[in-house]
Amino acid sequence: MKMEITKGKRLVDPPYVKFPLRIGKGGAELANRSSHVRGQIEQVLFTHPGERVFRPEFGAGLRTLVFEPNTSTMWQVTRKRLISSLAQALHGEVDPKTIDVNVSGDEEKLFIEVAYTLATIGFTEKQTFTIDGRF
Repeated sequence: MKMEITKGKRLVDPPYVKFPLRIGKGGAELANRSSHVRGQIEQVLFTHPGERVFRPEFGAGLRTLVFEPNTSTMWQVTRKRLISSLAQALHGEVDPKTIDVNVSGDEEKLFIEVAYTLATIGFTEKQTFTIDGRF
């Protein structure tokens, strides 16, 4: 188990199975907590609703939004949908009250910034994602 020191606090950083799953010499490759949560966020962002058979409500399907009109109303609707989807998917890992999503874009790309606080240790992180129209 790896230990990290951050601002005078000891953070326990247990190993997680790496996303996407990769098998190395010693078995499944491992990731730290930050990489694990980022992988979960990526799953929500890039999975289309209805894509998972037993969880049809899972996912935000953001790639389809790249070609939508670039308006603040669309960004607000997307932001609310993302916060809801992320709160459900990250339950237990992240304090749902602390999830903050900023959505912006230009003619070709979406920019998603997700900030959150890890539930068990109170450590705040920020992840940034760029989504373009290429599939």
